[in-house]
Amino acid sequence: MTRRSSVSANTTPAFKGRPEDEKLPLGRSLAYGLQHVLTMYGGIIAPPLIVGGAAGLSPADQGMLVASCLFIGGLATILQTIGIPFFGAQLPLVQGVSFASVATLVAIVNGGGGMPAVFGAVLVASLIGFLIAPFFARIIRFFPSVVTGVVITMIGLSLTPVAANWAMGGDAAAEDYGSLQNIGLAAATLAIVLLLSKVGNPALSRLSILLAIVAGTVFAALTGMADFSTVFDGSFFAIPTPFAFGWPVFEIGGIISMTIVVLVTLTETTADILAVGQIAKTKVDSKRIADGLRADMASSVLAPVFNTFTQTAFAQNVGLVAITGITSRFVVAAGGGILVVLGLLPVLGRVVAAVPAPVLGGAGIVLFGTVAASGIRTLAGVKYDGMNLVIVAASLAFGCLPIVSEGIYNNFPNWFATIFSSGISSGALMAVLLNILFNEIKFGSPGKNASVFAAAPPRIVKREQICGVLEGDRYQDGKLIDGEGQEVPVVSEEEFEQIQTGQIDLADLPPYREGEQRS
Repeated sequence: MTRRSSVSANTTPAFKGRPEDEKLPLGRSLAYGLQHVLTMYGGIIAPPLIVGGAAGLSPADQGMLVASCLFIGGLATILQTIGIPFFGAQLPLVQGVSFASVATLVAIVNGGGGMPAVFGAVLVASLIGFLIAPFFARIIRFFPSVVTGVVITMIGLSLTPVAANWAMGGDAAAEDYGSLQNIGLAAATLAIVLLLSKVGNPALSRLSILLAIVAGTVFAALTGMADFSTVFDGSFFAIPTPFAFGWPVFEIGGIISMTIVVLVTLTETTADILAVGQIAKTKVDSKRIADGLRADMASSVLAPVFNTFTQTAFAQNVGLVAITGITSRFVVAAGGGILVVLGLLPVLGRVVAAVPAPVLGGAGIVLFGTVAASGIRTLAGVKYDGMNLVIVAASLAFGCLPIVSEGIYNNFPNWFATIFSSGISSGALMAVLLNILFNEIKFGSPGKNASVFAAAPPRIVKREQICGVLEGDRYQDGKLIDGEGQEVPVVSEEEFEQIQTGQIDLADLPPYREGEQRS
């Protein structure tokens, strides 16, 4: 955010309204919007490919799922950013299918219901989510800095394995997964991001992610690591067909499972709204969160009609907002328009899909790390008295459990594993509950600094120690200097009495050395 302020001061007058309402020239908006699309493209197309593969769909049908995913994601992004009354947080948030739903969707498919059961479960669960969204938004008072800092940090930490997987190749079954070539390509892309961020040109610096992805892709093509041979296979233009896989089927087990997933996505979207509000330094209240969640769920209700899944805000794009300093919601709306076009023009989608995963991984390291850094910056403003230290410590550690050990909840009930296998939702829930326990519930509270976990007490000075300090006095190089620049001797109580009674002369005192316990 510092970068953005300095750039604005040196080039254009500072924008006077809400930071997210700033409008950039069309060309820059499209460029920054495309950068958002490239950042989240790999993540948004992965769920339909995974679910379609589990359902045994043909490549053409899987392509239909991907196109529908892009089309609805673009419309949802436009609704979230532009907004209409009661719908849309009007913040720079990119919408798409969340990974949080993938495991549940695959389980429904494997249960024998196929894609119709998946779309039926998504439809009903999203309707439930839409109804509870306004009540869910009232939890805003339980998200002080000690909670939002943990949540933002966990978003970045939870996305780090995604960047690592991309850097290794994206496909664990591939022969070259984790090869030096893949990791080297990711490292080269990362180096380009850092070098472009270092240059003095603000435009290049802000487009560093996009330019690095383009440069990395060109390098990969020249070295044979990018394959564009299938770009022109298939149709150039296609409109998503409603209920292309048949009418939805409603199974109670799938509906319950998806309702739990919707609760998780509501939590994650709330976290992303708070995070991007913190980054943009704009006001986020319960009404704004409710509008954002309603847009989330309304898009999710429409999604199964056009053959895709629940929509949620993409955390990796929150990182892009942080690293570029571009907080304009209209830039992200332009990205939503690009997604709609990609959904209608499968050939363009295939071009973007040809970007090698290691290139995305190199850029993702910076993006996702920036999110975590933003959370750490928020936590730096927390007063670590009382139990705030243990809230942060326990929440971060608890949120990291499913990240460092993916199978930790394998033997738990499915509903529990669905919620807590996400580092974001588990860390957020722990932080909220501990904050309520230690800071909201006053009964039995130990008070400030009463806990062994509390931070060290603040440095204090006794009143009598400063009674002789006058206006203009200052402490410099270990000496007390008065307003006229003369040193004021610092003496002990015993020496003070001896000087006052004439027993010793001030000139006879040895030089005072900093650190001595005289006063």
